[in-house]
Amino acid sequence: MSLNLTGVTLTYPDGDTRLTALDHVTLDVPRGTMTAVAGPSGSGKSSLLAVAATLITPESGTVTVDGRSTTGLTRGELTALRRHKIGIVFQQPNLLPSLTAAEQLQVMARIAGQKPRTARTRAMELLDAVGLAGQAARRPHQLSGGQRQRVNIARALMNDPTVLLVDEPTSALDHERGAAVIDLITRLTHQRATATVLVTHDRAHLTAADQVAELHDGRLHLPASIH
Repeated sequence: MSLNLTGVTLTYPDGDTRLTALDHVTLDVPRGTMTAVAGPSGSGKSSLLAVAATLITPESGTVTVDGRSTTGLTRGELTALRRHKIGIVFQQPNLLPSLTAAEQLQVMARIAGQKPRTARTRAMELLDAVGLAGQAARRPHQLSGGQRQRVNIARALMNDPTVLLVDEPTSALDHERGAAVIDLITRLTHQRATATVLVTHDRAHLTAADQVAELHDGRLHLPASIH
């Protein structure tokens, strides 16, 4: 398993009490598969992604990324793990306005210590994979919403992660462009053998997943496998 959550519980202060965001959540996501997580607003979806991304440490339970438990890791060790093993596709692309599509990706590689030539080659390979090889020199304002989201996805894959976490990637797109983005994520998951978790509010996208998880009041249910 490339991503494994076992008995994960997370609570937040809420006045004199604590609000349970995740309640003994267990989830296995094998490499090369996509798990879609659906649920109403406030059900704990964002908390689930944050814990899986090692951005928040749960109060109990374990998170294992590519065979390595995150329990007891230092802040620096967690940062290194995210840099090399976890790709995050945020809901909003948040691209840097002054950088071209290729440069958006190259920045990630430079942070990870890749050589400039290697980073450039990798960036162009990924832009081609997401259908944007011809847009490499364009800046965000010159790209459509769907194209910016594709750059966002390519950027998350820049350091060849084993785990890909995707947060509502179609929320700002129309149905046609949203479906194209989901198809892209599905294809890249299989081609690059990532363990992908997709949080989505659009139930029409659930059929693309290998596994569907329903999250309600912090409790995770796995009612069905699509394939």
